[in-house]
Amino acid sequence: MSGFAQTPKPPYYAVIFSSLRTPGDQGYGRMSDEIEAIVSQQKGFLGVESARNEQGFGITVSYWDSLDSIQLWKNNASHMKAKEMGKKLWYEHYRIRICKVESDGLFH
Repeated sequence: MSGFAQTPKPPYYAVIFSSLRTPGDQGYGRMSDEIEAIVSQQKGFLGVESARNEQGFGITVSYWDSLDSIQLWKNNASHMKAKEMGKKLWYEHYRIRICKVESDGLFH
């Protein structure tokens, strides 16, 4: 997924996942593709925006219609497996923040 997410008029929710990757792929790319396919079908999912720099620091922001939808995704079996692999292999450090989006405008 690339580019700007096409989100609806607020309010909606953003989950901000900041992470520092470990060196090497170790299956990350394959799992990322699987999770991307699954989350795009998840109830309440609105879109995602993601970037990572050369030093391995990345931010992924996923957008959701409700806190209930975020909770359902948190408890999704495939997502739970990916999270465990992330803790063991892929991330030196990560942080998750959940925000309510109350304004969404275009700035030039």
